[in-house]
Amino acid sequence: MTTILIAFFSALFFSVVLTPVAGRIGLAYGAIDRPGERKVHARPIPRSGGLAIFASFFLSIVIVGLAGTLVSDLLELERKFTFLTAGCALVFSIGLADDFKRLGPMTKFVFQVAGASLAYLGGARVSLFHPDNWAVAGAFDYGSTVLWFILLINAVNLIDGLDGLASGVVFFACTMMVILSTIGGRYLSAMLFAALGGSVLGFLRYNFNPASVFMGDSGSYFLGYAVAAISVLESTKAQMGAALLIPVLGLGVPIFDTMLSPLRRFVRGKKMFIPDQGHVHHRLMKMGLNQRRIVLTLYGISILLCLSALFAVNIRDEQAGLFMLVMGVACVFFIRKLGYFEYLASDKIYGWFRDISEEAGLSRERRSFLDIQLDIGASENWDAMWENACRALEKLQFDFAEMKLYVHDRSSCRRDPLDGCKTDKGVACSRDFSWKRTGFDSHGHLCRDCLFKLELPLLIDRPSRNFGVLWLVKDLSRDPISHYTLRRVEHLRRSIVESLCRECNKPEAPEP
Repeated sequence: MTTILIAFFSALFFSVVLTPVAGRIGLAYGAIDRPGERKVHARPIPRSGGLAIFASFFLSIVIVGLAGTLVSDLLELERKFTFLTAGCALVFSIGLADDFKRLGPMTKFVFQVAGASLAYLGGARVSLFHPDNWAVAGAFDYGSTVLWFILLINAVNLIDGLDGLASGVVFFACTMMVILSTIGGRYLSAMLFAALGGSVLGFLRYNFNPASVFMGDSGSYFLGYAVAAISVLESTKAQMGAALLIPVLGLGVPIFDTMLSPLRRFVRGKKMFIPDQGHVHHRLMKMGLNQRRIVLTLYGISILLCLSALFAVNIRDEQAGLFMLVMGVACVFFIRKLGYFEYLASDKIYGWFRDISEEAGLSRERRSFLDIQLDIGASENWDAMWENACRALEKLQFDFAEMKLYVHDRSSCRRDPLDGCKTDKGVACSRDFSWKRTGFDSHGHLCRDCLFKLELPLLIDRPSRNFGVLWLVKDLSRDPISHYTLRRVEHLRRSIVESLCRECNKPEAPEP
């Protein structure tokens, strides 16, 4: 316990002293977060606080190493700790470079994967599956490890949008991990989490609203990586499930936000990894809460989740199931209160699957309409083509249709009808087709209200040729437009044009 306290208070001291220095470095060398569309602060603030967090953590480790206690002896430069330190330094460095000169998302992602790979090579692995084949097991372990590190790194980064929010949430998670690691006899992990918590708490002194310095990507990347690494540092395969569940609960708010943000953007048709203003803290702000109240609210939720993690590791069987059920209901209520269900509403999900089935031709209506399209394409002449087209229009519940073709014999088809296709008598070639639903008065009803009218040119682009025009009328008071009316009308138009092209390109029968 003495070593744990030394780690915490030494990190706290260094962080309190070094954070103002880090802020001045950021101001001097251009690591400044300026106000913008996605920002909530009104003045430029240095985003170099990650320097202080990183330095305070490792300086406290040095102090602990000089203490000469049983726990400090565990800090020998063995393979695992060396690789984790290298991974921390790599991820911190790419975040720091981004703070001073903005980098592309793919560059940062590659370095995050590299940092996770160093942890894997050092032996800090997430082993969830145990197949007999060692190659398959290694692939599963590597993929799970990289995913775990990427998730926590970006979880802390995404929630760092309000003064003191990310640092406070990480501090509560570290406090919980210190308690659980101490109870479980994992004293090295407890000491490292204590040092990390002290570094964050000292920084929070300057980062709480109104903040004078931000942690930047360097701080959020380092904190996410450190929590991910330390949580699996001393965990065996048998303990791996609990080792992952505890930080997931402790960092529940940012992890939830990280997992839902790409899904939310995907549903709305946006790029999945482009920043927006749909995060949890942004939504609470739109509900009318100020920065301080939002941060305190999310602090309360984080504390509740941390207490839940402490409770979860000490319950069994039916109690555990009941507890998880209560937590699940609470999460659903919180998500609904934030308005996230607007993306997951049943009508939107049904509409999405309906679009997929329509495109894939899985629905019966789409297949039957496709059958009519094939009949149009196989028509022997224009009369048969129009008859099949009328079947399609009747199926789409149209009331009236006319088609005017600019040509009516094959010899004129080889000439552009707009270029002066003439008959022997000098009259432009044309042929008209007409159809109406039974009971529809083409003279009296065409001027009624609620009529949907379309004029579709029967043209192709290559080679450029206009065969004529198709007019369609639909009485919306009798039958509204369905979800796929316009799409199927376009399919019908294309089928007619293809049939006209094929008919025009047939070889002429030899004269007897």
